[in-house]
Amino acid sequence: MLAYAAMHGPVPLRRPAAGRLAAAGALAAALALAVALASEHLGGLEPCALCLWQRWPYWGAVAAGVLALALPRVALPLALLVIALFLGNASLAAFHAGVEWGFWPSPLSGCGAGATGAAGSVEELMARIAAAPIVRCDEPAIMIAGLSMAGWNAVYALAVGAGLLIWLKRTPRTA
Repeated sequence: MLAYAAMHGPVPLRRPAAGRLAAAGALAAALALAVALASEHLGGLEPCALCLWQRWPYWGAVAAGVLALALPRVALPLALLVIALFLGNASLAAFHAGVEWGFWPSPLSGCGAGATGAAGSVEELMARIAAAPIVRCDEPAIMIAGLSMAGWNAVYALAVGAGLLIWLKRTPRTA
């Protein structure tokens, strides 16, 4: 080991569990997306624009987790990206919950993202858009134990992000 370090410089430190950590984050993100899509398509809850924004970090975490498994040399930076996406999404969800509670206004004008479905023509699409209900960002679609879906998403994303960060910090470095 010392001879290697003398010839090539310090031994790079890697975390072999980084790929598994990123994959676990990807699974947690996929679960969140499944809940969001099920509540939309099976539960009939239409998402607002801020709800849709909260899905993007999860899609990114899924992609980063898959890449971390496929490219083990960059698993650690991708695991860090997964953690950052969860913590960023917790912030976005908390911001959305604040909009719902009236702490601050939504940055989006109108803040609506009504469902349109498939249309056969441009005229039919325009008619569906006009008839679609506007889903407001400042009105929770459902409250569960005193929190909206945005509030629960903030709790979930923060818990998963913190859990992944703790896992990363407790993983011993190996040469």
